[in-house]
Amino acid sequence: MKFASFRSGDLATYGGVTNGTIRPVAGDFRARYPDLKSAIAAGLTPDIFDAIDYGPDIELAHIQFDPVIPNPGKIFGVGMNYRAHIKEMGRTPSKYPAVFVRFPDSLVGHRQPVIRPKVSQQFDYEGELAVIIGRTARNVSAAAAMDYVAGYSCFLDGSIRDYQYHTSQFIPGKNFPQSGAFGPWMVTVDEIADLRELHLATRVNGDVMQRGDIGDLCIGIGELIQYLSTICQLNPGDVIATGTPSGVGYAQDPQRWLKPGDRIEIEIDQIGCLENQVADEA
Repeated sequence: MKFASFRSGDLATYGGVTNGTIRPVAGDFRARYPDLKSAIAAGLTPDIFDAIDYGPDIELAHIQFDPVIPNPGKIFGVGMNYRAHIKEMGRTPSKYPAVFVRFPDSLVGHRQPVIRPKVSQQFDYEGELAVIIGRTARNVSAAAAMDYVAGYSCFLDGSIRDYQYHTSQFIPGKNFPQSGAFGPWMVTVDEIADLRELHLATRVNGDVMQRGDIGDLCIGIGELIQYLSTICQLNPGDVIATGTPSGVGYAQDPQRWLKPGDRIEIEIDQIGCLENQVADEA
């Protein structure tokens, strides 16, 4: 199933996506679990979702998408996790994942504008697969890690490159308000037979800039969850952006920075297409 967080008028909630509409949760279930994160923590399954009350269906064209999980406790990014991207960025492969964090207010939802800040012209795109944690994970083995995943989504790891390279720490370039995006929805794990077969593409104004297969990750999703659950506790609704393929704007000749009006699409097979347009900071 697909689940999205959204707004419609004064309503801010979540629901199940099907056939161009969304069915917002309602009644006692929404009172007990007011957001998608709390529903995931309660053990959200298709059977449970089929049994609860809903409000009237709303066409997707009439809603405002929020980030899939609007209030995650943790958002991890993983840098340099595709070999071709490592090469184009002038880095060397690492035994351990290059981990950084993003803050929730650095992300917007599907069809919402992503913001180029006033202080930089070096606004870059990175299309990624996002993994959403389904239950508490601590010291989990790679072999068991997928049992702790709720689902998957698309992720725009928007990067302000000059700030990213002020020091060896990526965090300054990854956390400008509304510089990234997360959506349009979460696809539950039961819908994806083999993640390694999924193909990712990033398009800017219709031009394909990035292509990658999830099977080409240097450090796989199981290993990422093992590593992260060793250094901290992962909780339901936490997000891991797993890395980007080659083709980022930084590595183009000439470099291709995002500018106001540019349309970015990040599409992953069997998951969906995250679409955003660039706007300048007011």
